[in-house]
Amino acid sequence: MPMRSLLAGAAALALLAGPALAADYLDGTVKSTEIGGQLVLTDANGMSLYIFDKDAPGTSNCYDSCAEKWPPLFADADAAANGDFTLVERQDGNAMWAYKDMPLYYWYEDMQPGDTKGDGVGGVWHLALE
Repeated sequence: MPMRSLLAGAAALALLAGPALAADYLDGTVKSTEIGGQLVLTDANGMSLYIFDKDAPGTSNCYDSCAEKWPPLFADADAAANGDFTLVERQDGNAMWAYKDMPLYYWYEDMQPGDTKGDGVGGVWHLALE
């Protein structure tokens, strides 16, 4: 399961070809896409992003086996906060993106743009809504 980086290769990422695009954020690398009548944050490829109830604002609590199933939305070293998008420093020193201070993750079982299989997992994982 490859880890995805938010900004690495962003110039090569294609625009979402599926659900209607509602807004662009972070120079087109994170988007808000309508899925099931809700505006869900996605990456540039339309892959859904999630938040974790066990995180605290500005703090990720998902490591090891958790991060294998819920890969963080990593940020490049030169990334800078932008509006509601902030950076969270992880215990390993890597930075990840957060929306309104809540760290953002992928779900390893989401395989196609618009998949939302991680919503509600364990009662603590939820789609990141705009």
